[in-house]
Amino acid sequence: MQYKQLIVLGLSLGVVSILSGFMPSRQDHKAKNLQILPKDINHEELDKIMDNFKVALGVKCSHCHATKKDDPKKLDFASDEKPEKEIARNMMRMTSKINKRYFGRVHEDGSMTNISCITCHNGKAQPQLN
Repeated sequence: MQYKQLIVLGLSLGVVSILSGFMPSRQDHKAKNLQILPKDINHEELDKIMDNFKVALGVKCSHCHATKKDDPKKLDFASDEKPEKEIARNMMRMTSKINKRYFGRVHEDGSMTNISCITCHNGKAQPQLN
């Protein structure tokens, strides 16, 4: 059953990646308050990363991002109001350390093993403890 979920997830991520190539480019976008991701990341790359988070945790953007004070129908992506945003940053730091320490090696076939959000979350906001 888990194998089928991974196939569906992989196909979903592939479709998102392909469709994102047809989205109009936003050259005027400059992300603010980036503490883990590169400050010069482009809008398309940032969107891909955020889309991966949404799939891995089965959540929407509003899970981590607060609404704007002047327009509650829009999100304030720079705000640190929601604690989930700092939790996400800490999880990014953790997975980076684990990957560097244990998985950062290229195999003989050229592949590389890494962990990511989906490794533990499996499409759920809270990882299931077994």
